[in-house]
This record gives sequence, structure tokens and C-alpha cells, in this order.
Amino acid sequence: MTDEIKIQDAGTADKAKLYAAIVIVIAGVAGYYYLATQATWVRWMPVLGSLVLGALVVAFSAYGRAFREFVTLARVELRKIVWPTRQETGMTTLVVFGFVIVFGIFFWLLDLVLAWATKTLTGQGG
Repeated sequence: MTDEIKIQDAGTADKAKLYAAIVIVIAGVAGYYYLATQATWVRWMPVLGSLVLGALVVAFSAYGRAFREFVTLARVELRKIVWPTRQETGMTTLVVFGFVIVFGIFFWLLDLVLAWATKTLTGQGG
């Protein structure tokens, strides 16, 4: 990939956003345990809310911008892939199956020869 993401040194505000997101998620998990007597779906609400809120906080930091840029560049690279046609895929699959069968038979015959040689030389074996 010729395009490189240059990650600049995160500033104090971006680090604070990252730490705030971590604290938010921890608070959501703590809320799950705090609501131990409630229904299960009620207990999961703080966890889900904290994950969404934490993701939003990180999204507006340098880390979030770098991640969005990475995803954009990955999608550009994905568009450059030349996918095989259905016929090419079928032919490749047949070739692979053919090689598997040929080499399976080869190793089975090799095993028979080595077993015969072992029995002939040592008098042991099946």
C-alpha cells in the first residue's frame, strides 16, 4: 500500500479523550453489577450505553480520525482486487481436488511400500 497513515503524536486532549472513554466503559460495567437485582436486559443497558458513548468519545479524537482514514484506505485497496470468475473458481477447485486425490494415493502407496520394507527387514509390523 503506497498510502501510509501518518499518526502524529497524540496531544493531551486526545489522550484525555481516550482515558475518558475507558472510564466510561468501566462505569458501564460497574453499572451492570450495581443493578444486580434488576432484569437482565436492564442490567445490560449501562454496558451498551457506555460502549456507544465511549466509541463516540474516541471517534472525535486523533485515534478515531486515524481509524477512519485507515478504513477509507482499506476500502480503496479492496476495490483494486480482481476477483476470479465463477468458472475460474470452479476450475481451481477441481485442480485442487485432483492434486489431493493424486497425492493421497501416492502417500498411501508410499506407506504400503515402507510398511512392507519394515516387515521384510525387521520381521515386525503389519
